[in-house]
Amino acid sequence: MRLCRFNEGRIGLVEGDVIYDVSAVADLLPAMRWPLPLGDALIARLPDIWKRAAELKANAATFKLDAVKLLSPVANPGKIIGAPLNYRAHLAETHASVALHNNAHKTDFAAEERPIDKLGVFLKANSSLIGAGEDIVLNFRDTRRTDHEVELAVVIGQQVRDVPVEKALDVVAGYAIGLDTTVRGPEERSFRKSIDTYSTLGPYLVSPDEIADPDNLEFWIDVGSERRQHSNTSRLIVGVRELISLASRWYTLHPGDIIMTGTPEGVSPIVAGDKITAWIEGIGTLKTVVR
Repeated sequence: MRLCRFNEGRIGLVEGDVIYDVSAVADLLPAMRWPLPLGDALIARLPDIWKRAAELKANAATFKLDAVKLLSPVANPGKIIGAPLNYRAHLAETHASVALHNNAHKTDFAAEERPIDKLGVFLKANSSLIGAGEDIVLNFRDTRRTDHEVELAVVIGQQVRDVPVEKALDVVAGYAIGLDTTVRGPEERSFRKSIDTYSTLGPYLVSPDEIADPDNLEFWIDVGSERRQHSNTSRLIVGVRELISLASRWYTLHPGDIIMTGTPEGVSPIVAGDKITAWIEGIGTLKTVVR
């Protein structure tokens, strides 16, 4: 199943290119008083949400997928976790380019080493999150290079800590396409990747039963008519299961937390006016623009 948020915060069940408005699923969410619990309340109750959405579909108003404004399918993530240099070919291109490593961030690794073991993961501000129907707005546009990075995004469905690798997929609420927009420069990753609109999630959330193996998904990104990145998650240095396990060792994960799993080679600049199309096998297509 596929769940989206659209227009002014409506909730939709997506089938093909049709959205069924099932916003009444929000009636399942509890009334809340301050202090609010950590995490996204809808994602925390997703099993019941899926069931209720299927019931509401029969009498739901419908919309065409390309006729609505798609918001992030997760409204309130507590944190967005990124995995640095998690594809060998991207690691190699980063080492080869001063524009990418900016000297301050150049770290050499032996062929058998994993950057995450030395660098850890990094955090992106949840305020940087947008959906496919919202534009990427360039900052530093006159002075800095800004790049696209396409990634498989994993959304956590439970509050967990110290998840074993073999049980990691049990805590996944769903999958989506992630764009980790990045301004190049000497600052820390969390600054350069946390600017408003620099995290795109969408076009909707795909339930785990639709993805047989998140560590074997083909994906690509086009800017205009040019294919910029094209890879498979089978080439991840640290796979999805271990990423979830590692993240849960360092942080308590909450419903709605997002893990961006890393980007492959081919990162390159984007400029105002660019039209971006990203695709991941089993998920679908995300389209957005840069301004």
